[in-house]
Formats: sequence, C-alpha cells, structure tokens
Amino acid sequence: MEVSTRLLSDSTMMQDVYLRILRAARRQGIDREQLPDFLDLEEGRALWLVGQEELVESEIEKSLEGILEKRAREQDDVPLELTQRLLTATVRIGQHRFAQGVLANHQHRCVFCGLSGIIAGERRPRMLTASHIKPWRDSTGKERLDNRNGFTACPTHDVAFDTGLITVDSDLNVKYSPGIERDMTIEAPLRAALGKPPLADKLILPDVAVRPDVVYLDWHRTQIFVAS
Repeated sequence: MEVSTRLLSDSTMMQDVYLRILRAARRQGIDREQLPDFLDLEEGRALWLVGQEELVESEIEKSLEGILEKRAREQDDVPLELTQRLLTATVRIGQHRFAQGVLANHQHRCVFCGLSGIIAGERRPRMLTASHIKPWRDSTGKERLDNRNGFTACPTHDVAFDTGLITVDSDLNVKYSPGIERDMTIEAPLRAALGKPPLADKLILPDVAVRPDVVYLDWHRTQIFVAS
C-alpha cells in the first residue's frame, strides 16, 4: 500500500514504473489483449487521467466514509490517511478506465453533434468529455464502471445534458426541456449551440457501439431533465 500510494502521488515516477512493467511484459510475449495499456502511454503520450472533471473531492470522501470507518474498527496497521489516499487514487483510476471505455465505444465523437476529438491526427483530450448518464455521485460501484452509463460529448452538450436542458428517450431521440426551442428563436448564440444542427435528432452512435442502458436514460429523464 505504501508503494502504491507513493506512485499514485508522483505521476512522473508512476509513468516510469508503469512503462517499465509494460516493456518487460511485451518482451515476455504478453500482448495488449492480455495486458492492456489502460493508461494509454505506450505510444509516447504523457500521463493524463480522463474523466476527472466529473469527480468532486467531497463526493469521493463521502463515498469512502463507510470503508474508512470499517478499517478504523479493524485497527489495521496501515494508517487511515494512507488508506484514504490510496482509495481516492483508486477511484480516480477507475474513473479514467470508465472514461476511456466510453470514448472508445463512441469512437471519440460527441454523441450529440458528432464533433471528433481527433484533430490533425492527434487526440485532443479536452475537446471531449466522457461522463456518466446517471451521475457518479448517485451511482453504485458497479454503475460507476458500466460503459452503458456513459456518454461522450463536447463540453457544451455535456453541460446541457448534465443540467437537464436536453435528455435522451428510450429510442435515443434527443429531447429539449420546455422553453428551449422558444428561446432559440430569439437567441442566436443559443441556437448555434443547441439548435438542430448542430444537435442531431437522434444520438450519433457508431454501428459497433454498445447502446446506453435504458435504465440510466430513464433515471436521467426523471431525476435530472427539466420537464416543466
């Protein structure tokens, strides 16, 4: 745990050790199918954890309260502060892996407008976000890692979805909150951001993509969407 905590608190050291392990594995014939490069570093990219903008430190701490209380009762020899740092890092790595899976599932394109996050042959990590349909803070541990609970979106459409200005029905049609269409007739910037186009009538999904789970879409429509 001490080794893990030290590595996770020093990104340069972590990247160096991670790449050493991967290179050793490749020399032994262990390919990407057996040991994926889940931090996406083998091609020379710098360490960048994606999907972190969805996480709020206070919400992470709240989610860990039960685990930390259990560890305290067990009187583990490992200091609680060390345990908390390791668990927090584990949450962030888990979010990274979730976001990577969502981005790959949607082939690095916004599902609402089709904007690509690959520009001039390079991935531009801040052009797109991969976040939960049912927010991380409201999801179970399993739901937080489920790619069917995620959308790839450009920042504008990600915020519009997260704040309930738009939603998606069970047939994957994009729907507006009441009043949005009226405002777009008089607000040109709003029309440029949320009109159709650039928004598509229906989610833009690659043929090979796994569709979002209707359970998560229903949750967003009833809990987040501004319906009246």
